[in-house]
Amino acid sequence: MKSSFPNLIIGLAIVIASILFANAYKYKFKSSEIISVTGIAEKNFTSDLIVWKASFERKTLLLKDAYTLIKKDEDEIRAYLKTKNVTPSETAFSSITITKEFSDNFDAKGNKINPTFTGYKLSEDVSVESQQIDKIEKVSREVTQLVENGIEINSYEPSYYYTKLSDLKIDLLAKASADAKKRAETIAENSGSSLGKIRSAAMGVFQITGQNSNEAYSEGGTFNTSSINKKATITIRIEYGVK
Repeated sequence: MKSSFPNLIIGLAIVIASILFANAYKYKFKSSEIISVTGIAEKNFTSDLIVWKASFERKTLLLKDAYTLIKKDEDEIRAYLKTKNVTPSETAFSSITITKEFSDNFDAKGNKINPTFTGYKLSEDVSVESQQIDKIEKVSREVTQLVENGIEINSYEPSYYYTKLSDLKIDLLAKASADAKKRAETIAENSGSSLGKIRSAAMGVFQITGQNSNEAYSEGGTFNTSSINKKATITIRIEYGVK
């Protein structure tokens, strides 16, 4: 009886050690497991800022004459914008660009010879930036009135922006994070585990496309400026520990 007692103690110790080892291995295994998920959030919004640009030019043989004409055009454009209730604070004119232009000449053998000076071309840009989108859209459409007055103006399609983009991005990040956590919790529950702490998180590319468009996302991020109604999308990849 006395000789079997030590054996009993040794056997009991082995059993306890085995249980502790098994639990330690199980903990180590679980602590090394991760759940990696991608959360996504998107939101439709309407632009609150419009930027419209146009360029105009004049060309004459004498620089002084070209300058006089383009400054006259600038005054007429300012007057036109004033009639459309566009304020000076919404308007910006660029500096004048001067270019000497020449025509090519060729000899009887088709070789290029000394070009002929054809005049000075002066060009200038005008830009209008406003939060009154309807007003500026109308201005861009009716700019043909200036062409009828003899002004060589090229009007470009307006661009649309959103001034609260930073707030929108923060809101979408919060929603994308919540979406990722929900996905991770579902995976953990279905595998008989529970969600641990966040191991790592990385924000995906912020994408802005036109609503109901077929624009493709790009690796560097899409930033639509041609549509007044847009859709913002953001993703976040999060790794959770398992416990």
